[in-house]
Amino acid sequence: MPQNRKIAILGRKKDTANYERFLARNNFIPFTTLNPKEISSCQGLLLPGGGDITPAFFGERDKGSRNIDTELDILQFQALEFCVRHCLPVLGICKGMQLINISFGGTILQDMPRSRLHIAEKKDVYHDTWLEPGTLLHALYGSRALVNSAHHQCLNRLGGSLRIIQRCCEDGCPEAIVHETLPILGLQWHPERLDPGKTKLSGGLLLSFLENGNCLLQAPQSF
Repeated sequence: MPQNRKIAILGRKKDTANYERFLARNNFIPFTTLNPKEISSCQGLLLPGGGDITPAFFGERDKGSRNIDTELDILQFQALEFCVRHCLPVLGICKGMQLINISFGGTILQDMPRSRLHIAEKKDVYHDTWLEPGTLLHALYGSRALVNSAHHQCLNRLGGSLRIIQRCCEDGCPEAIVHETLPILGLQWHPERLDPGKTKLSGGLLLSFLENGNCLLQAPQSF
């Protein structure tokens, strides 16, 4: 087990309490910062959920995006770039997954036509998902998993060297992606607030991904 248990969260402190608690209760040390350079002292990076990403970053006009914070987008892109250069593990949640996709040349569907399956006012929506065999998520959760979400946007064109490893059973919405060679994992759902009363899954299990600080992941082979 690595000595360094500190995980950077690139976000505004007022918005990151759930992620800090999630890391802390799973024996990591959360370090919330807006300075990408400070990630150098950390074991890995968590890109949290939040508002929508500025559409100009994927070459589009605003077509229904909400709660945009362009300054934060820029800092999060810089943080991801730093981790790519130094081969540090990155876990992107919700907006974080979408930011990963854009960073590798992908695009976002700005307002999903069937968003009712994925978002409801003041609460998460739970839906069944299919997980690709031979992946980390399949090893942790099996072939089907009930997960939670709260998003009205989703991945559209997939970024280069990324692979979809989990989808919503009902509409095929991408629920998780990995990079083919780098230690980068993106989730459209929210492990930090997964309700054990609705699903028997533990969101904390997937933080094992952040244990590996090397560019070559140990398992599964498909990562």
